[in-house]
Amino acid sequence: MSNLFKIFEVSGSALSAQSVRLNAVSSNMANAQMVSQTPEGAYRSKHPVFATVLQGLGADSTSTPVRVAGVMESQAQPRAEYAPQHPLADEQGYVYRPNVNVVEEMANMISASRSYQNNVEVMNTTKQLLLRTLQLGQQ
Repeated sequence: MSNLFKIFEVSGSALSAQSVRLNAVSSNMANAQMVSQTPEGAYRSKHPVFATVLQGLGADSTSTPVRVAGVMESQAQPRAEYAPQHPLADEQGYVYRPNVNVVEEMANMISASRSYQNNVEVMNTTKQLLLRTLQLGQQ
């Protein structure tokens, strides 16, 4: 029975991690069209780094919750775009756009959303199993 409760811990940690991932994607998408006067000032996409939390070796080694180890900023260079008429253009006529690939971010968002939904389903199924187990004890 305690293994069923560990499922809530693992799924809950995965829900939290996917929530951070969805927040990073939404931040990247919201800033995808921003421009800057310098390459240093341009928005850089952010991506969470996940890690599993090993809780000992042995019979319970399969129940490893997920945690967000950190959020990394992309090291890819921003895109330079020649736009001499833009008010933020530098002396050479360039503005700098974020290194955000909107198509990749959409795919990342769909993946994170599906993973979130799957973990909700795992929790709901586990809850139903626990309730039915309790009902067996009442008969």
